[in-house]
Amino acid sequence: MKLCFIDTNVIVYANDRDAGDKQNQAIEIIETLIRNQNAVISLQVMQEYANVALGKLEQDPGVVMRQLRLLNSIQIQFPEDNLVFRQIEIKGAYGVSFWDAGIIALAEKSNCDVILSEDFNDGQLYAGIEMVNPFKAEFEIGEYID
Repeated sequence: MKLCFIDTNVIVYANDRDAGDKQNQAIEIIETLIRNQNAVISLQVMQEYANVALGKLEQDPGVVMRQLRLLNSIQIQFPEDNLVFRQIEIKGAYGVSFWDAGIIALAEKSNCDVILSEDFNDGQLYAGIEMVNPFKAEFEIGEYID
């Protein structure tokens, strides 16, 4: 079983009624990883989701609060004061944004095997962590729970 860091876009799609098939895929991914206890998110991911949900998705604050409580069943990583140094190293080494470097640094701190996101280059390794686009046609969630 692989430890999977879930990026914000997966959570946003799960809550976006206009996302079509991506919504169903995102819900299945999150439910499966929660059930198998191999999901990790960060405080940053929770904050980014809340921002998009309250803004672009125009969700009621009560709905957003319920979703955040559901996400509390996932292992949540919180940044530590020295994580910013690793974040800067990752940004410099890979040329990613500062905030994406924060995701990678927290996934690394959590000993994650993969980051599930469509925002990174599928198949690329960052700090030894594989980037996987869970919305590509050949993606199978079962590969990450066996």
